[in-house]
Amino acid sequence: MLRLQSLAKYAWASPNTLLGLLFWPAARCFGGGAKLVSGVIEIHGGLVAWLLEHVSPIDGGAMALTLGHVVLGRSTAALDVSRDHERVHVRQYERWGPFFLPAYAAAGLWAALRGRNFYRDNRFEVEAYEKARIHR
Repeated sequence: MLRLQSLAKYAWASPNTLLGLLFWPAARCFGGGAKLVSGVIEIHGGLVAWLLEHVSPIDGGAMALTLGHVVLGRSTAALDVSRDHERVHVRQYERWGPFFLPAYAAAGLWAALRGRNFYRDNRFEVEAYEKARIHR
């Protein structure tokens, strides 16, 4: 039964995971790489690093970003540092499935409409920062 539940979580998050996998060639073609860590594909470096640094709405760029069961990181060091935080996002994708990205955007918009920060005050980020601190 546990295996079936695990498969269901992967299936529910799979549209976002497939989106994340589209970044694999961008990393590999420009000197990056990928590895499987505890059931999550971590892709780092190359064009992915540039995108996280320059296209992210976060000041200074993002160290990592989760899409389903794929975590994109600037480098292996960035993935190591952000792993606990990003695993909270993996669990959020498992709960919300294909609705996670719209829910994340809505939560950020709601925060911004209340005069708060789209990223830092987004309920999904608040949960990830709180739970990642607990696990350290």
